[in-house]
Amino acid sequence: MPVNFSVKNVPDEIAEKLRMRAKRHHRSLQGELLTILEEAAARAPIKTAADVLREVRKDGLSTPSEAADIIGADRDSH
Repeated sequence: MPVNFSVKNVPDEIAEKLRMRAKRHHRSLQGELLTILEEAAARAPIKTAADVLREVRKDGLSTPSEAADIIGADRDSH
């Protein structure tokens, strides 16, 4: 089901740039904003807990205490 969004207090300069961009692409402002949102959502990676765990293990960490030790050592070195 579609959802309605509202963005308040958009500075005039940004609103005008968006209007010009919409005109360049032969779209309404609403159509341009929807396209921008679609493009941003398509680029945004969605990570699962398993993805994050894989990344952490790739960096050589296997337990939370190891991560805490590394962070503590880094903090103490400054």
